[in-house]
Amino acid sequence: MKISKLILALLTVTLIYSCSTVPLTGRKQLSLVDDSQINSASAASYQQLLSDPKTKVVASGTDAQKVKRIGQQLAVAIERYLQQNGYANQYQFSWEFNLIQSQEVNAWCMPGGKVAVYSGILPITQTDAGLAVVMGHEIAHAIAKHSAERMSQELAAQAGGSLIGAATNNKASASVINALYGVGGQLALLKYSRDQESEADRLGLTFMAMAGYDPNEAVTFWQRMAAQNKGGAPPEFLSTHPADATRINNIKNYIPEAMKHFKK
Repeated sequence: MKISKLILALLTVTLIYSCSTVPLTGRKQLSLVDDSQINSASAASYQQLLSDPKTKVVASGTDAQKVKRIGQQLAVAIERYLQQNGYANQYQFSWEFNLIQSQEVNAWCMPGGKVAVYSGILPITQTDAGLAVVMGHEIAHAIAKHSAERMSQELAAQAGGSLIGAATNNKASASVINALYGVGGQLALLKYSRDQESEADRLGLTFMAMAGYDPNEAVTFWQRMAAQNKGGAPPEFLSTHPADATRINNIKNYIPEAMKHFKK
């Protein structure tokens, strides 16, 4: 009994002190996994995906160039913000932006800045600003370290010290990243919580504004996205997101904050 109490006390102390802060929102989050190893595992999984013969990476053309250009604009703006606000030492991102030929309406960003945009979403983004909405949102998940937070929450729930150690092992991390993002099987969107999705909306609006894109464009984009959900199952991109009307209303409330960072 005494040993159990000691373990519980040690675990409680670990959870109290294993916290990080999300930039901009200031939210405290649980952090039990090593960022550098998660980023390394993500980079390996990302390269595995790109080199898979089944993956059709669009290496050239207007759309591929657009993805890379907007991605770089976002990256520069975000790096500048992190530097100016004392967060730079918490991130070691090696940015990559690739367009994947697929009918899926999808996009995601792995930890470490590994971004994939599926061509199926481009008819809905329509404009550069629309694409900035999507990429800003997905990058926001990585900046807010939502995948690491989810892994930490699962480890804490299982309350196993050996599991926490395993999560910081490169091989174990790679398998977790593969599972979360569907690499090695059917590609899938990481299932974030609705609170994390709303936080990514808020951060993403600010990031696109920093990169020179009008956050007001997010409303029309999400209205177009909502229209895809009529009369059938929602696109993968929307599978765990807040209800359309709720999300759009929340975004309207976030826009004034984002506009403070907007410069054409």
